Amino acid sequence: MNRIVIVGASAAGLATAETLRREGYAGTISLIGEELTAPYDRPPLSKQFLSGEWEAARLALRTAEDLGGLKLDLRLGAVAVNVDRPERRVHLADGEHVDYDALVIATGVRPRRLPGQGGHVLRTLHDAAELRKRLGPGRRLAVVGAGFLGAEAAAAARALGCEVVLLEPAPVPLAHAVGEDVGRVLSQAHRAHGVDLRTGVAVTAVTDGGVLLADGGLLEADEVLMAIGSLPNTDWLAGSGLQVDDGLVCDQYSAAAPDIYGAGDVARWHNPLFGVSMRIEHRTNAAEQGMAAARNLLRPDARRPFAPVPYFWSDQYDMKIHAYGYLRGHDSVEIAEGDLDARRFLAIYRKQGRLVGALAVGMPPKALRPWRQALLSQEEK
Repeated sequence: MNRIVIVGASAAGLATAETLRREGYAGTISLIGEELTAPYDRPPLSKQFLSGEWEAARLALRTAEDLGGLKLDLRLGAVAVNVDRPERRVHLADGEHVDYDALVIATGVRPRRLPGQGGHVLRTLHDAAELRKRLGPGRRLAVVGAGFLGAEAAAAARALGCEVVLLEPAPVPLAHAVGEDVGRVLSQAHRAHGVDLRTGVAVTAVTDGGVLLADGGLLEADEVLMAIGSLPNTDWLAGSGLQVDDGLVCDQYSAAAPDIYGAGDVARWHNPLFGVSMRIEHRTNAAEQGMAAARNLLRPDARRPFAPVPYFWSDQYDMKIHAYGYLRGHDSVEIAEGDLDARRFLAIYRKQGRLVGALAVGMPPKALRPWRQALLSQEEK
């Protein structure tokens, strides 16, 4: 195997490349990234970077020296537009192509957008830098979508002295993910910090002066952030014969086809620990799946299923939120420890009586460790 091509130069792609080298692969590794910036950490964009606490240099995942040590064929600012599987070739937008013996697809996701002109999204360093320049005391920011990204950005904007209106079509933000009671607690925190949180409000378009609401009204704002979810970057795979269904469809080993693996936000794979197909948009999963894909690629006769307990975290104001598991589709929530009103508690999630997740707010990380272990072993507590 002379050349492995990795399309996507963020956390998953970098973890893949590093693991290939660590496991002894000495051939050519082509790491192709659409952005001009070397691999950097995305979660702080909506938190420490947007609030001004961190500058861009602190986001780098590796130093230039570390990247150099990997001896990569690093192609930044390169856009993959097609995979020719019979020829084992990736075509780039500039007309170039890169041949491969094995391919790892780690192209991530892109933000959904509303109709209309203007407005911001928050996915790249450039996105965050452009929004940060426009925030400050006296500015009014409308955030469309009160999921974790929108909530984090709202908290960061309040820290900068902005007036913030947070718009959410659901009656309770994040209820589908964390349950109604926990969703209400997170909502109360925003209101306590001066955010004008409006639920049950749908937005149809972005305008020059704000957002157009479904009831025909116009909400005025200096800046608008669209935080309404994302789409996996799979369009470039059209015609490749690879299966796409809300992501690149992979098996339990993260393989999409012989010698082709998926990793990170773009990959939908079967997680045997939970018995379901899932696509996870979390930083930890991206790195872990990149490592797993690299190992399985190098050892086809000794592949191991990628069966992690997903993990995510969020910082909002003084709240530290940590969660393990796959909370979607849960049918019961139990507060096992602490107090909802004090915003310090541990919530346990089950589906049909089976433990599927645990979430902590304002609790030390060690409070979650036994539950992570229980998820790994699938022992009921």
